[in-house]
Amino acid sequence: MEADLSATAADLRLAVKLLAQRLRAEARPGELSWSQESVVSLLDRLGPTTVTELARIEGVRSQSMGATVASLEELGLVGREPDPRDGRQSIVSLTGQGVSALGAARAVKQSWLVGVLGERLSVKEQRELGAAIQLLLRLV
Repeated sequence: MEADLSATAADLRLAVKLLAQRLRAEARPGELSWSQESVVSLLDRLGPTTVTELARIEGVRSQSMGATVASLEELGLVGREPDPRDGRQSIVSLTGQGVSALGAARAVKQSWLVGVLGERLSVKEQRELGAAIQLLLRLV
């Protein structure tokens, strides 16, 4: 039984990795990079926060996150304001343009995924996948 569970875990890990890679590949040239989209998505979910907190969540150094945030700021997708609690830090937040860019990036991936699900899976398989997604969500 444990060997079956180990094989299932390995297969799941591979499938999730390949799906994530494929979704990233669907981005058109000139759109957000993976790291930029990840930060914009985090800000959308969390609301305004510091570069330090974004770095902690993403598991990267503050300097690396600072570079990503700076690139987003140059694009007009995020803005910074001084942190009222700590003058050494800034609070980063999405701009309206950032919200729009995130929506566009998500729409491209969603459109591809809806199309491929409809083309490659039967209605029965689509229902089975829907049930499996609920199980995956319980894992995380």
